[in-house]
Amino acid sequence: MKKQTAGRDNLGKFAPKFAELNDDVLFAEVWSREDKLPLKTRSIITITSLVSKGIFDNSLKSHILMGKANGITKEEFAEIITHVAFYAGWPNAWAAFNIAKEVYND
Repeated sequence: MKKQTAGRDNLGKFAPKFAELNDDVLFAEVWSREDKLPLKTRSIITITSLVSKGIFDNSLKSHILMGKANGITKEEFAEIITHVAFYAGWPNAWAAFNIAKEVYND
């Protein structure tokens, strides 16, 4: 997995400890445990969690991009969000699809 620097890049001066935890713990330690759970599965879980919580800011777009890079196809993404819509809410699914259309260039 590529080394994550988003925390330090975006919040390093403002919230250095948060940036450190984001980059060095969440991504370097948790996301890197590919022997326990593949990156594609971690991406699916993360995207589903964000959609379920109604988080449609840049973090969702970043995780959709990461999910695409981790092997989630457009067809799989559509199926995942269609399934999640019944549990997380129809408007949340619409919002996720609108972001994903940008990512998958549709």
